[in-house]
Amino acid sequence: MSLPLLQPSTATSFPTSIALTAQAPSFLKSQSTWFAALPYPLSLLTNTESQEKWQIYENLFLASLRTGADATAWQCLEALVARFGKTNDRVIALHGLYLEATAKDEHGLAAAMRLYEEVLIEDPTKFSIRKRRAALLRSAGKTAEAAQALVNILDASPTDAEAWAELADLYLSQGAFDQAVFSLEEVLLVMPNAWNMHAKLGEVLYLQASRTESVGEKARLLAESFRRFCRSVELCDDYLRGYYGLKLTSTRLLELRSTSQKQQQNTSDPSTGDLAPPSTETVKKLNAIATAKLGEIVRRASSGEKGWDGFSKAELSAARDLLDKSTLKIER
Repeated sequence: MSLPLLQPSTATSFPTSIALTAQAPSFLKSQSTWFAALPYPLSLLTNTESQEKWQIYENLFLASLRTGADATAWQCLEALVARFGKTNDRVIALHGLYLEATAKDEHGLAAAMRLYEEVLIEDPTKFSIRKRRAALLRSAGKTAEAAQALVNILDASPTDAEAWAELADLYLSQGAFDQAVFSLEEVLLVMPNAWNMHAKLGEVLYLQASRTESVGEKARLLAESFRRFCRSVELCDDYLRGYYGLKLTSTRLLELRSTSQKQQQNTSDPSTGDLAPPSTETVKKLNAIATAKLGEIVRRASSGEKGWDGFSKAELSAARDLLDKSTLKIER
């Protein structure tokens, strides 16, 4: 039970969360002792201590909230409060998250907002609480206020990659592609080797290209998206999302060049710092590499081969559909 609970909560699938929540009562019972009810900090004197233990409690708390096991989540939260105290930043954030998840109406959400604002009045430097407040504003549909809250966080902490990534996602949901691209570029300034963020930037650029009427601008955006996906798979081999994007962008580039009268691959704009688009030969080679790699990932992951079980069914299905479409075009 402890192995999946030690993984980041974002990597836990919903079926896994259900299974973990079902085992929660036995885990909590094994941790309950007569000294568990001692107030903080006396509980520290008798409690077994390890970083892994409290990571398990937190992840079990999140899994329980996700599956609607509110009583179990509350037990986990009480244990965390007993260990770290009510004024701990992370505990306050988890308490607010509990209030958000269990809210039945707007009054319940307002209680969570009051908690965040009361804490921030006393100490505006609690960034975890400021982020939860921004997330709550967004979930309540107050997009402009959420964006401003994130901007305020970044004014105080301009190297906060998490806040930049959240702001990028917020801009993307509003169709503000230029702002989303800028925000993701800021993320990569802080985390240049984050292959998933290179792929995310490639996705945003691809979406922007899909909504652009100008052939020249479309080609430029597709070429930049193509480069981002190349970088993502360079940093992380067997990254399905990266190879999917590489296959998609290279296919679109080849289609665009076959229908365009201009030789887009031989043009660049040094005054703006734009790189010359990749040659058609290069695009074809990388398209073939992406096709082969996607085929390998789908084949080995679908067969349950050891070491290839970390891919989601939805991503594998999408990759299979993309390969099938490519095959049909070749046959025609």
